[in-house]
This record gives sequence, C-alpha cells and structure tokens, in this order.
Amino acid sequence: MAAGVVAVFGPTASGKSAAAVELAERIGGEIVSCDAMQLYRGLPILTNQPTDAELARAPHHLVGVWPLWHEGSVAEYGAIAHRAIDEVLARGRVAVLCGGSGLYLRAAVGRLETPGQPAPGARKRLEQLYDRVGPGSAHALLAERDPHAARAVHANDRRRVVRALELAEAGETLAPAISQLWEHEPRHPTVVFGIEIDPDAVRRRIELRTAAMFERGVEDEVRAALAGPLSSTAARIHGLQDVAALLAGEIDRDQAARRLIVRTRRYAKRQRVWMRRLPGLVPVASAAEMVERL
Repeated sequence: MAAGVVAVFGPTASGKSAAAVELAERIGGEIVSCDAMQLYRGLPILTNQPTDAELARAPHHLVGVWPLWHEGSVAEYGAIAHRAIDEVLARGRVAVLCGGSGLYLRAAVGRLETPGQPAPGARKRLEQLYDRVGPGSAHALLAERDPHAARAVHANDRRRVVRALELAEAGETLAPAISQLWEHEPRHPTVVFGIEIDPDAVRRRIELRTAAMFERGVEDEVRAALAGPLSSTAARIHGLQDVAALLAGEIDRDQAARRLIVRTRRYAKRQRVWMRRLPGLVPVASAAEMVERL
C-alpha cells in the first residue's frame, strides 16, 4: 500500500475503534490513539478505552499514558505521537491512527502550529473578568477582539471564552482558519478514512454505551479518580462531572446518565463538523471498505 499511515476518524459511538482493530489485523497494522481522553489512565470505562480482547487483536499505543494529574497538551501529544508512528513504521508495520479528537489527529499526522504564549497571569485575570462582568459582556468583548472565535464559542462556555480572550491577547485565535490548520503536508503518506453512520444510530449507540458504563462500574473508577489530584485537562473528560455530581448526591443515577448522554451527543455533533473539515477524507462504512480503498 502507498500509505504508511492510515487514520480512522469518526464521531463517538460510530464503531471506529472496532473498525480500526479489524483494519489493523487485515493490513498488519498497529493502532496509535489520537483520542484526547484515552491518553489518561485511571478512567478506562468512562473514556471507553480498548478492551482486553481488542488489545489482544492489535497492538495499541498512547492509551493510558498520562496520569490524571498531568497537564497534557496537543503539542506534547504531537511529539509522542510522531515518535510512536515512526517506531511502528520502522518495524515495517502500518500505523493506524484512531480517534475522534480532530486537533490530536492533525498533530499526529503532521506539524501543527501551536498558539503563542499568553502573558503570565492572563488566564486568572480573564477568569476574574468573566466572573465580574458576566457571560454576555465577556463574550461581547471577545466579539470585539476575535469575531471568528466568538462565533465558535457560546457565551456560557466560561473555559473557552476565557481561553479565546487569552489567545486573542497573544495575537492568536481559538478558531484558526481551516487553511491554516491543515496547511502543512503530512509527515508520511497518509490516508484518512471517515466512518459514516446515521446520526440516529449514533444516538442509540450512545444510550446503550452509557448504560453499559454504569453496569461496568464507572462510579467506582470515578470515585477513585476524584480521591487524587486532577489536572485541568483531565477534569474536562466527558462525563466526569456528571458522575461526580452523582457521587456527591446532587443527582440520581438516571439524571447522571441522561446528562452524560446529552453531553456525548453534543460531542458527536462537533466531531461530525470536524469530519467535514478534513481535506481528502475518504468516507467509508466498514473496515472491509477501507481495505478495498487502500
């Protein structure tokens, strides 16, 4: 095959992990995760990390490599992903990237331009500003400083509004133009497949997967995770705050599950937007179809 790297991208619960494992088996590949949440260890159920059976079928890399207290970044991920991919290729194998984090996929495939460094103390100052003037005024300020980012960020999303203001002060943007984001050539010949699945089917799968998480003991693993320090990046793992609210007695299990389902559906919607942004993406429905296209 011409490509040394094959990427399998798609919304959460689309079946991309199973497809990537099957593809790796068929073409002699090793899987390199580009899932921002699966980089952390300690929450395998919540982050839907590969099962023992999947690990036995194909080697996996960059799953559970960071402790929950680690402040990870896309730039750091890019460096370790490049190393992992190069090692797979050096063994004469195919690197099969798998995940639904668009920026992490881009960082793995090639060089990703990272924003400049904000001034020391800028984030705390802007967080205080957001709390003092309120979401509407803070978002209006963002609209003045970076209209493009303001259109991509909701006023009530405190973390992203603050981050966008922080980057604007550094002369950067939270929402770079697509031409900027994908302007660099990949480091290796790469084919990017996108798993296409009906959104209604994704929603049903999300509901089933969420129910399975609680059956498998997600409450116990979150309880253990909350007993130790959490970085700000790990604290944003999808569903962590919902299960934490359940453990605190603020909501019941049904409410926690419903919140997690809604949050995951929104994430899947954003991932579908990312799919439309990927240049040269090859839409497929199965691993067999990927093999045919290679």
